[in-house]
Amino acid sequence: MKLIKLSLVAALATTVSFATDFKNDVVVSANVAMTSNYVWRGMTQTNDNMATQGGFDLDYKGAYFGAWGSNISHAEGVELDLYAGYMGKILNFSYDAGFILYAYPNAVDANNFGEVYMGAGYDFKVVSVIAMYSLGIKTNDISVEDYVEINLYAPLAKGFSLATHYGIYTNIGSDYSVGISTSLDKIDFNLSYVGFITDSDTNADDQDNAILTVSTSF
Repeated sequence: MKLIKLSLVAALATTVSFATDFKNDVVVSANVAMTSNYVWRGMTQTNDNMATQGGFDLDYKGAYFGAWGSNISHAEGVELDLYAGYMGKILNFSYDAGFILYAYPNAVDANNFGEVYMGAGYDFKVVSVIAMYSLGIKTNDISVEDYVEINLYAPLAKGFSLATHYGIYTNIGSDYSVGISTSLDKIDFNLSYVGFITDSDTNADDQDNAILTVSTSF
């Protein structure tokens, strides 16, 4: 957009320096993980079986784009998430807003759905608090609901950290988790207990899982 306000001569004069700055400011990263159970908002997506996951992210001065995938046990077989947004930080206050598309390449497009999300956090030094709100976007075949969550993170002794989570999925249920993480060289380890309480009249769909995840990023 800034180039629209520049004259052609000014744009040409700054092309080389802009390209250099752009290259220095772009950060590309990737991640891979193996987890004993892929759980999303408290609900298993792999029928309590293992999952292999991975993705990549491109960041430029707070703006980001990413893709992430995992095997799932549903008929779709594979989940592919595409997302883009902007995040920033002012002193101890952080913010994030964007869009995510949940896509299933092996299924018809009507199974895909999206969410617009926004979040804010504050680092209290001894604990960080992040609240998020996701607005579901209805598709032709799927009526999706809104989701609100709060997450707390706290450092522990000897390189360990604690994470707790609580979320409410409108008309579906609520989920909660508590987990401990640590790293060894470039390998991250996370052990979490995750629960889901359905909004239905019976508790037949309630879930609880202990999950071990090993991951790395580069």
